[in-house]
Amino acid sequence: MPRTIALVDDDRNILTSVAFALEAEGFKVHTYKDGAQALDGLDRQPADLVVLDIKMPRLDGMELLSRLRQKSNLPVIFLTSKDDEIDEMLGLRMGADDYIKKPFSQRLLIERIRVVLRRHDLLRAGTAEGDGTDVITRGNMVLDSARHMCIWRGQQVDLTVTEFLLVKALAGRPGHVKNRDQLIDAAYGENIYVEDRTIDSHVKRLRKKFKDIDPDFAQIETLYGVGYRFREE
Repeated sequence: MPRTIALVDDDRNILTSVAFALEAEGFKVHTYKDGAQALDGLDRQPADLVVLDIKMPRLDGMELLSRLRQKSNLPVIFLTSKDDEIDEMLGLRMGADDYIKKPFSQRLLIERIRVVLRRHDLLRAGTAEGDGTDVITRGNMVLDSARHMCIWRGQQVDLTVTEFLLVKALAGRPGHVKNRDQLIDAAYGENIYVEDRTIDSHVKRLRKKFKDIDPDFAQIETLYGVGYRFREE
């Protein structure tokens, strides 16, 4: 069965060209010109993933994401402009799985869609990166791949799929440094181009989520010019 993508953007040219490219890759596509239309349409025509512009009339992308998250974990990829860094951070914190900046390569967007769908499929099947229903315990942290659950000092940390895979890559080998390329491979898969700054932004958000629970959290260390590591207990 073809996977269904909901494409939401007030730019008719993007709707037409991206829908055509996705259909050429075997996806079924539903297009919506604003968030209000998409919210109604998704109730009637469920999708496997939503590609969502942030700035739209009637109901913007943030509000649509908030309403979607009230009732589902439907994968969401944001489309953002170059100046939307604050919106990117807020969107990922609210539960978006990834974002891509405009103007963008349609090929890159299609690859990101495949990666996010694959990760969600693996998690629904009770595995992340194909390694079974393992549980990693590192001091005060427990990572349960089968449940996509991260616990720190007895409290759950709400992580996106990308964030979860980054933590897992770092915590899998405490004390070992992971450079940005290795973290990109862990979170996005091989042969996917992602800027180094994207990993830095994810790590910044990860730290904040842990610090919201524990202000003394300092397990994810930066080695400037090298990468990141999970501190050994």
